[in-house]
Amino acid sequence: MPRARSPRAPLQATAGDRHGRVLLAAPRGYCAGVDRAVLAVQQALERFGAPVYVRKEIVHNRHVVDTLERMGAVFVDEVDAVPEGANVVFSAHGVSPAVVQQAADRGLAAIDATCPLVTKVHREAQRFVRDERHILLIGHAGHEEVEGTMGQAPGRVTLVESPAHADVVEPPAGRPLVWLSQTTLSVDETMETVRRLRLRFPDLADPPSDDICYATQNRQLAMRKLAARSDVVLVVGSANSSNTLRLVDVALEHGARAAYRVDFAEEVRPEWLAGARTVGVTSGASAPEVLVQELLDDLAAAGFDTVEPVVTGSEDLVFSLPRELRPDRGGAARGGRRTS
Repeated sequence: MPRARSPRAPLQATAGDRHGRVLLAAPRGYCAGVDRAVLAVQQALERFGAPVYVRKEIVHNRHVVDTLERMGAVFVDEVDAVPEGANVVFSAHGVSPAVVQQAADRGLAAIDATCPLVTKVHREAQRFVRDERHILLIGHAGHEEVEGTMGQAPGRVTLVESPAHADVVEPPAGRPLVWLSQTTLSVDETMETVRRLRLRFPDLADPPSDDICYATQNRQLAMRKLAARSDVVLVVGSANSSNTLRLVDVALEHGARAAYRVDFAEEVRPEWLAGARTVGVTSGASAPEVLVQELLDDLAAAGFDTVEPVVTGSEDLVFSLPRELRPDRGGAARGGRRTS
């Protein structure tokens, strides 16, 4: 649940007349799925009034959740905490059919803000079950996206958490195997996991397309280029954001002397910058740009006053709002979808 942000205490210069530079990754920050999900909660509050309930964090970012809570969103762990008949938003990470049914049983007006790329994985899982395949799902236990995907095919999915786990996992015998993945993983680690699985299960089938989302891949690619030129890398994003944590890993794997994750600029410690001349900066796919700009301001005050963009691509994908929030032909909001 949301925690109050500490009072801002800007980073101070630690080395007299030192001047350093910042390498600023692009693309960074919000992806289309996050933008859609956050806008869905904002639109629901505007159209239907507070409170609007949200199952789990709409996206994994403290600042976003805190801001929406102040606007009137109420975050709950499960739909049984939502009053009967109220509006509830499903987060960008997706839900299982069991959660949809629970909402229906309570007569809730459901607004599905699941990222369309996660929905794609859900549909793949459903199709593979119809094809009598057993799914090896590469992902992190307990992550909401993993729980939602596994819930599409109860009893037909085996979770594979790492390359090392691939060496020992034992799926049920007698069914053809196919792999899927959580959308926010490290590309390199995922493909190493697949490689090891295929050594044990040579007939392992591939999904029809890569499941790791475009934004995750783009941010990791930018990090590879940035890390090799940085003494220290700072990644803006929350501790429960999988794609943010993977950016820290990628930075260390590709040449950064040190890499740190921060929710807010004031969490940067002066000693992290000791001896550094170049600081790499990026943000996870659920971190708003305002937090990056605050960090850049603080770094400038600390002597890192030259910003050099490191551009590896551009993004222009936009997802439409959940259909429950699109106006009908008369221009009125549809309202949440009654799931009963």
